[in-house]
Amino acid sequence: MSVKELAAQIGFTVPAQYNCARLLWDNAIHGERVAIIHDGGQVSYGELIAEAARIGNHLRAMAEPGERVLLLMDDEPAYPAAIMGAMRAGLVPMLINTLSPPDLLRFFLDDSGARVAVASGSFAKALDGMGCTVLDATERPWADAPAELAEHPSAATDMAFWMYSSGSTGRPKGVVHLHRDVPYIAAAYGTHYLKLTADDICFSVPKIYFAYGFGNSVVFPMAAGASAVLMQGRPEPARVLAQIERHRPTAFFGLPTLYTALMHAPEAAQADLSSLRLCLSAAEVLSAEIANAWRGRCGLPVIEGLGSTEMLHIYLSNTAEKQVPGSAGQVVPGYAVRLTTPEGHKAAPGEEGVMEVCGLSRTPGYWNRPDKNAETIRGEWLNTGDRFVADSDGNYFFRGRADDLVKVSGQWVWPMEIELALNEHPAVRESCVLAVPLADGRTTIRAFVSLRAGQVAGDDIAKALQSHAKAKLLPHKYPRQVIFLDDLPKTGTDKIDRQALRRIEPESAARR
Repeated sequence: MSVKELAAQIGFTVPAQYNCARLLWDNAIHGERVAIIHDGGQVSYGELIAEAARIGNHLRAMAEPGERVLLLMDDEPAYPAAIMGAMRAGLVPMLINTLSPPDLLRFFLDDSGARVAVASGSFAKALDGMGCTVLDATERPWADAPAELAEHPSAATDMAFWMYSSGSTGRPKGVVHLHRDVPYIAAAYGTHYLKLTADDICFSVPKIYFAYGFGNSVVFPMAAGASAVLMQGRPEPARVLAQIERHRPTAFFGLPTLYTALMHAPEAAQADLSSLRLCLSAAEVLSAEIANAWRGRCGLPVIEGLGSTEMLHIYLSNTAEKQVPGSAGQVVPGYAVRLTTPEGHKAAPGEEGVMEVCGLSRTPGYWNRPDKNAETIRGEWLNTGDRFVADSDGNYFFRGRADDLVKVSGQWVWPMEIELALNEHPAVRESCVLAVPLADGRTTIRAFVSLRAGQVAGDDIAKALQSHAKAKLLPHKYPRQVIFLDDLPKTGTDKIDRQALRRIEPESAARR
């Protein structure tokens, strides 16, 4: 099925000329409605549009249409204003991870050619001396700019904004997205799964610079004229629960690591979650234990899905009505998925294959990376590099990366299935299992484990976990090494930081 046929499937049409900042400006008809809720107060749609216009006018005087503008901001009201204002002015905002070290910030500027950046506070200071003009959002240098901004005549297929991949296999890649991509995810996932109204309040703990968070905090609420709760700073469980109680969101967006942390937080037992009507998770597999605990605590299922920066948002999802444990769900309307075996044929139900996905929100490619484009872009399809199995009902189950399957002691092992097994052990709060090379050239399986409160790390529990994995799976599928940590490191998008774990050696991994 072609992308045009998939778009027709959800009734999606977009004119040849389209600037996706209309997502915000279309809300001018109800300018008094609340757009953003934060600890400092509320911002109406009228106020947000005016601020976006001021930022866009200020930027338009500093850069030419099509030029990139680096945005380094926390989840604050000025962030969506800067995104929308830049796009309405014909510029291309780049949504950058605020945890990026100085060398990566230099790389982003050099790679993109951006001459202007919008940042706030300490993030603005991090860009000092890097050769770009930095606008500090906390000082509002655009305060005197006009509060009205004419829309730049963008084509729907013009570049609208960039995000950068995580760079887990080298330097991050600039993921380009087009103006049409934004209304497409609103029509596909937003319409068929969220079904937001103007009365909804969205709270996404994943940040706006994360594609998942951008959809949750910006695209979907603006498309419905709804409100978004923006929280600055680290997502500590107590703070997240306090935000829910204070701001009363109706739709809550998290990640498996967050739900795990929330369910183990002392504050969870008494937290008032009664405002919620939707709870969603993406990016990684949520354990059945945590999913059940959350449902028992607030009476709602966690709707799991899978998306990517390259596709902009979720293309596989469960629904509130149908939950298949361990599954990423079924194909979201407006998308198509196919699994291909190593031999090159279509995978049958129950047969493992590498996933490719097709849909109009797919990136046209990575900026200045023809090598990666050749690996990833297959006509209208995107090669995800993820291995999946589909059952006869069309539910998809993640089986790891295509390059994750390793041979240990002459037998094939998939680290992810060991990780899932360990997470089911009653002593384990969180785990990550990796295949790591040894000095003699062999490969071993190493588990990093964070234990529940009251559990004591040591040889006894390590042996118990190894026995559990052997019994749950097969005798050769167990971690040869178990390293205990108080907490597993997280990336800026709050996933487990597997690259940081790879740098930890057993002899340096005392309990910490």
